[in-house]
Amino acid sequence: QVQLDESGGGLVQAGGSLRLSCAASGTFFSINAMGWDRQAPGKQRELVASITSGGITNYADSVKGRFTISRDSAKNTVYLQMNSLKPEDTAVYYCAADIKTSSWYTSDYWGQGTQVTVSS
Repeated sequence: QVQLDESGGGLVQAGGSLRLSCAASGTFFSINAMGWDRQAPGKQRELVASITSGGITNYADSVKGRFTISRDSAKNTVYLQMNSLKPEDTAVYYCAADIKTSSWYTSDYWGQGTQVTVSS
């Protein structure tokens, strides 16, 4: 069983920073891409950032230059450093990972979500 455990959400004022962490645990062969989605009230879930096993990153236009995704493969952990936060960044942030659980099977997994609230 694979589990993704997120931490680091909270309440912050506009212009502030937060760092989200997500650690994968359980039995698996390897982790391919990892990333973060978010869903604000009344809005569709959107991709925030992703990072491949080789370190190639991708960001939503709305967070480019403010957010940085990184990963520690030895710890099976992905991070999201969020700077210059805006009220419109308020959402539940979900960790996601593409994990190979056997020699022939790969699947996507998500964390339970962590709330980020940015006050104006």
